[in-house]
Amino acid sequence: MAKQLNYHTLREIFTRFQDSEPEPKGELNHVNAYTLVVAVALSAQATDAGVNKATEKLFQIADTPEKMLALGEEGVIEHIKTIGLYRNKAKNVIKLSRILVDQYGSQVPCSRAALESLPGVGRKTANVVLNMWWHYPAQAVDTHIFRVGNRSGICPGKDVVAVERAIEDHIPVDFQQHAHHWLILHGRYICVARKPKCKACIIADLCQFEEKTE
Repeated sequence: MAKQLNYHTLREIFTRFQDSEPEPKGELNHVNAYTLVVAVALSAQATDAGVNKATEKLFQIADTPEKMLALGEEGVIEHIKTIGLYRNKAKNVIKLSRILVDQYGSQVPCSRAALESLPGVGRKTANVVLNMWWHYPAQAVDTHIFRVGNRSGICPGKDVVAVERAIEDHIPVDFQQHAHHWLILHGRYICVARKPKCKACIIADLCQFEEKTE
C-alpha cells in the first residue's frame, strides 16, 4: 500500500483528470432514479456493458416499481438471465420494488441508510445513486478505485470504507463530486489490474506505484 499523497499533489492529479474529462459520467444506462437503483444493483459482479445490454428492453417496459412488480420475478429473469447471479438479483429487484411502493410512495429515497435498507443495495450502490442522481459527493468505492487508490497513494486504505474515508478526508472538496468517476475510469482503462498502461497515464509522474510498466 502506497503512502497517502499530500494535498498539493492530489490537487495536481485531479486538475489533470478534470482537464482530461471535465464531466465524467457513469456508464450504466438509466432513465430515472428507480432504473438507476436497479441497474447498479444488477451490476454487482457484472460489467456495465453486460447490464446495459440486459436492461435495454427491460427498462422500456418496466421503468417504475409498479411496472416491475407487474412483470414479476420470472419476467425480470427473462430479461436479465445473461447477467451473473440473475435469479437472486431478480428476487431482489422485485423485493426492493415492493418496498418502494409500500414504504416510499414509489419514490427512491435520498438517504444512504434508506437506500441501504433495500434488498440488493449495499453501501456502494447507495453511494452511486446519491452521487449520480442527487449530485451528492458520495464516493462509491469499487475494485478499480480500491486498486488505483492503493497503488498510487491517492486514497490508500485496508478496505473499501477506509478508501472511501481517504477520498472524503484528503481529496480537495471541489473535486469530490466527480472523484469516484475519474478514479473508476482511470482504473478501468489505464491503471488496469494486470498490466497498467503507465506510458499512457497522465499522472504517472505523481503516482507512487513502484512497479510501473515501461
